Amino acid sequence: MKILITGASGQLGSEFKELDKETPQHQFLFTDVDELDITNPDALAEYFSKENPGLVVNCAAYTAVDKAEDEPEKAGLINRDAVRNLAYACHASGSRFIHISTDYVFDGKNFRPYVENDPVNPVSVYGRTKMEGEGELLLAGIKGIVIRTSWLYSSFGNNFVKTMIKLGKERDELNVVFDQIGTPTYARDLAKAVIAIADKLMNDPADFKRGIYHFSNEGVASWYDFTLAIHEMYGGIDCQVFPVGSEEFPTKAPRPHYSVLNKTKIKSTFGLSIPHWRESLKECITKLK
Repeated sequence: MKILITGASGQLGSEFKELDKETPQHQFLFTDVDELDITNPDALAEYFSKENPGLVVNCAAYTAVDKAEDEPEKAGLINRDAVRNLAYACHASGSRFIHISTDYVFDGKNFRPYVENDPVNPVSVYGRTKMEGEGELLLAGIKGIVIRTSWLYSSFGNNFVKTMIKLGKERDELNVVFDQIGTPTYARDLAKAVIAIADKLMNDPADFKRGIYHFSNEGVASWYDFTLAIHEMYGGIDCQVFPVGSEEFPTKAPRPHYSVLNKTKIKSTFGLSIPHWRESLKECITKLK
């Protein structure tokens, strides 16, 4: 099947590029803004007419959470309007659509892992524009799936794992928040899950169940726990890490204090088995050494 990957130079898109050679059953079309401007409906119509992808996976997003507070129009253009453009292009061509969203659509006040139909209540511009993007897909009446994920990292791009390794080497001490709880997600595992969904679609189109799904690795951690695990697995880092409250690190955009995602729906619907976050972190760090 021909699969269009937007935002192909980001963390998740780069993982799809790595998996391309292991996925001969699909033909990937890798695009970023230089090859395809998804904020331009005319450019999308021309591209879809030429390539006619069977599935679109939208990895493109405005992810600068704090900067989005000062650039709400730009964040909305990419996180909301571009999703609407892609949804309309998919409607016109009959393509299926998988859109990657975020745990930031929730306010973080839950006391148990969020399920897909829990009320959304974003507390930042980033979260609000991502929520609006979900709505654009769902309202388009197409064969579409929203996959919310959390705390994404990879051996590609800039992310928390690489930052903590760098700071751990440079400093004797680090303060890391312990009162924000979620689940680290290895982008490679998310890419593999999307490919598994694509395989099912190729074998039986009826297996493509539209709606919202949650995906992260298994397990739970704070940013403090995550940092300790990163340093432990990387090895050779002599840096003392101290747990501190979020008030020690004021940010322009509030973060959800609790954003653990319940993954029962995606596992049961598509028959997925998801690794624990520590297992996947070890795999990623092996690549970084």
